[in-house]
Amino acid sequence: MKEIKIAFIGAGSMAEAMISGITESRTVKRENIYVTNRTNRERREELVLKYGIQAMHTEELPYEEMDAFILAMKPKDAEKAMKPLKEKIQPEQTILSVLAGISNQFIEACLHGGQQVIRVMPNTSSMIGESATALSPSPNVSMENVWMAEELMASIGKVFVIKETQMDLFTGIAGSGPAYFYYLMESIEKTAEENGMDPEMARKAGAQTILGAAKMMMSREETPAQLRENVTSPNGTTAAGLEAFKFNGGGHAIAQAILSAAERSKEMSEQLEEAILVK
Repeated sequence: MKEIKIAFIGAGSMAEAMISGITESRTVKRENIYVTNRTNRERREELVLKYGIQAMHTEELPYEEMDAFILAMKPKDAEKAMKPLKEKIQPEQTILSVLAGISNQFIEACLHGGQQVIRVMPNTSSMIGESATALSPSPNVSMENVWMAEELMASIGKVFVIKETQMDLFTGIAGSGPAYFYYLMESIEKTAEENGMDPEMARKAGAQTILGAAKMMMSREETPAQLRENVTSPNGTTAAGLEAFKFNGGGHAIAQAILSAAERSKEMSEQLEEAILVK
């Protein structure tokens, strides 16, 4: 793996999060990681200084040397960005797409029939090697390329191979998931401050609580429901908090957040596929 060459097409926050995780894990040599964009030279230079990788204008990338390309541009720019890539990328080269709502079929339509395309959904916790990442290979992808993608994505966290039909829901759960927890932490910090507690201390205490609960779920066989019951004494403080959570629609809000994000992912895919069919 150390010797493979990978190129990020796009240099935004998701690309940086993945670059950070991959370089920190030393799965791929820093000099074998390339990042490109078309206009923002300062951004490219910033990534070179921070991670010791190679960065260049999209036109300067040695496409024929790459083993894999990671599509990390904005989804709305996907079709425009991929048009010039068709002449530069060969069907046997592997495409990993982190574009929310963009199907493997759409990418094949923009590039080549039979292109080795694997849809990938990491999250921004890639930056610290703690992403929950889904992989959905297109039917024609070789097992060798699936294994390569699994190993590469394992360098930034846990990997789950799923059907592409499940990708929108996974996006709602894990792709968008970190933002839900950050929103929870915002609420914890705000509540603490409004009631006279140091918000920084509340932030650290809340984050540690989330971390501890996550580790409990990862290391034990009990279901989340069983773990919740284990810490809930009748008429105790936790029971009171959970009653307030239920009364105010906490569970419903979580479900709606997941389903709304999943629906938006599906809508984006349908809009882009409709646009390509019109053309």
